[in-house]
Amino acid sequence: MKIISYNVNGIRAALSKNLTTWLASANPDIICFQESKAQLEQINTQVFEDLNYHNFWHSAQKKGYSGVGIATKHPPKNIEYGTGIDYIDFEGRVIRLDFDQFSVISVYVPSATNILRLDLKMQFCFDFLNYLKELRKTIPNLIVCGDFNICHEAIDIHDPVRLSNVSGFLPMERAYLSQFLKEGAFTDAFRYLHPTTQQYSWWSYRSNARANNKGWRLDYNMVSNSLRDKIKRAVILSEVAHSDHCPVMVEMDL
Repeated sequence: MKIISYNVNGIRAALSKNLTTWLASANPDIICFQESKAQLEQINTQVFEDLNYHNFWHSAQKKGYSGVGIATKHPPKNIEYGTGIDYIDFEGRVIRLDFDQFSVISVYVPSATNILRLDLKMQFCFDFLNYLKELRKTIPNLIVCGDFNICHEAIDIHDPVRLSNVSGFLPMERAYLSQFLKEGAFTDAFRYLHPTTQQYSWWSYRSNARANNKGWRLDYNMVSNSLRDKIKRAVILSEVAHSDHCPVMVEMDL
């Protein structure tokens, strides 16, 4: 089973850049989208149905902001829009599909452009972790795909010294990801198979960052440790360019 996570930085903009042509070629079983920036009625769901995908979207109340979605070739047995935590769900940051043997979550963690947003980001992070820990009691096999807006280690960012005081690579954020992996009992699929590979999934639009590969690895496929032995392949698809992010893929024997 091939699962992809992709922050598209606007689903309508990505569709205008031939997203569906790439999707037909990549042919994942499941693709998790973040930052759709659209209300449901603004999304051309038919183009996904034409590729045999059931597609589900959780939008922010604020128009043109945040939003997540999942498209799947396998019909889920249950769809959960949000977490039940109001301030998270108002911003359309989590959607979950339940299948017989596992569940897939698309998550879009807030960015932090100032201290107030950093406080919100960290509150979200810990509330989301607690949500997952509680969920794991009934659904032990989770695959959490998304933009965490955090680089975990120095290998995950192009200039770890100069950027050590920038949100996305702050000590508290990095410590949270370590805690997420440990307490949540998750495995970072890409790092599990590629412990020394320096590769990124996001580049600023400024200063020709993508061409110069001055990037950050912000996007993850986090797999429950109970499924870790099922991970067969993990790839960052850096050549795919509908967004300032690129897709990240995990293939699993499910």
